Amino acid sequence: MFSQLGAIQLDPLDPMGNNADLVTIARVDGVARGEVYGHLLPGHAFEHFAKERCLLPAVAFPYYREHAAERMSGRIEHRTSRLPEGLLADLVAEIEERGPVSAADLDRSQNRGAVEPLDWSGWKSTGRASSMALEALSFQCRLVVVGRTSRGKLYDVPRRALPHVHNAPAMSADAFERWAVAARVEAAGLLTRNMGPHWGLLSEVRQGEMPNRLIDEGVLVEVQVEGATRRFLAPADFARRKFPQDDGHMRILGPLDPLLWDRKLVGHAFGFDYLWEVYKPESERRWGWYVHPLLHRGEFVGRLEGRVREGVLQIDRIWREPERELDLEALDAALERHAQACGVERVKRPKRLLKGGR
Repeated sequence: MFSQLGAIQLDPLDPMGNNADLVTIARVDGVARGEVYGHLLPGHAFEHFAKERCLLPAVAFPYYREHAAERMSGRIEHRTSRLPEGLLADLVAEIEERGPVSAADLDRSQNRGAVEPLDWSGWKSTGRASSMALEALSFQCRLVVVGRTSRGKLYDVPRRALPHVHNAPAMSADAFERWAVAARVEAAGLLTRNMGPHWGLLSEVRQGEMPNRLIDEGVLVEVQVEGATRRFLAPADFARRKFPQDDGHMRILGPLDPLLWDRKLVGHAFGFDYLWEVYKPESERRWGWYVHPLLHRGEFVGRLEGRVREGVLQIDRIWREPERELDLEALDAALERHAQACGVERVKRPKRLLKGGR
């Protein structure tokens, strides 16, 4: 699954699995909530920014180590300017000696003090010097996340965490752009040529010559979707690829599922209007805080909102899409699979289906 997707966006919100869980549970039978990190970390993946913060494959690490830090210089500087001098080098040396640790582990051995939190329109970052330093070091690829525990993220040096790739030869800027554009197109399937969050750290590359060079070389093709005004990039063999037969399962998707990256394209291709309303005031929401699209047999047939509460997968509201059939038997089977993945035995859902939001 991870090899095919190329990136899994990360988000800490966890009403019935966080986004990495939701992406995995929708595609892999028998996987449990939280297991995606155990399967991929360490060795197969690391955390960095693609389209926002993502799990990325280990093969991407040499490219990121050489060139991601310079593209994130502003974000790194905002953090390092708040930190005591010498702290970054001290933490790398300590983790090199101790092995994987969390910020909490570091603070237990020596309290590194507090820093001024970053403030993004009222949302504040950590105020702990150790946590901010570890984050800056991961942006620089001097440390990588190797797991998640009740103490928080575990960090280690690349030498141990990614032994097969940490010593790869340095990559030129041209090699980075060539690899990164092709990888992003692969992850998106159809990547709009217009500006947008889908490009992330590659926004400047989008405006350069590399996309057209890859088209000329036959690596990518430019695609026009019938009825759409935007142009898209796709892998050269996109139209010839074979896709697995539909197994009939209904999929409960996360709001940041790769299929939903380009919501405008989803609306055009599927006739499904999806907006993640988590940051909207409650009074302005049409649907809800954390609403999951329902995909069944190639159509978006509805959406639901729920969470795990006291050992029960409690579904609070279910909406049926206009002029779509929502198969209740398939829905109940999907909920049972999801409950099992979340480690609970009971599902509670309303019998009444809603239409059109609030």
